[in-house]
Amino acid sequence: MRKSLLISIALFVFTLVAAAVAAQTPAEKPLGVVNINTATAAEIAFLPGIGEKTAAAVVAHREQNGPFKKTTDLMQVKGIGDRTFERLGPYLAVEGKTTLVVEVKMPRKPSTKARQ
Repeated sequence: MRKSLLISIALFVFTLVAAAVAAQTPAEKPLGVVNINTATAAEIAFLPGIGEKTAAAVVAHREQNGPFKKTTDLMQVKGIGDRTFERLGPYLAVEGKTTLVVEVKMPRKPSTKARQ
């Protein structure tokens, strides 16, 4: 009886450890980057959570204030705060070519409503 209890506990612990390791797998590599200093509004709109209006605001900000020196300068644009920037970070560049050619869709959050 003690052996079976010990084996059950060992299996349970192993399952918990395996689940924790699986949850820590690295995020997928970005599909490409958008150079926020040279991209068109249409290319900027490929970024996750960025629509046409915000993309146009990025281009207008760049035209009025000159090129972005670092990617965090993007937070100066109305509509792009800390949380939005956090999602965009892996897809942003201030040098080089824009290589992102498809719209990035972020997974939806689960609904808080109970299904009936």
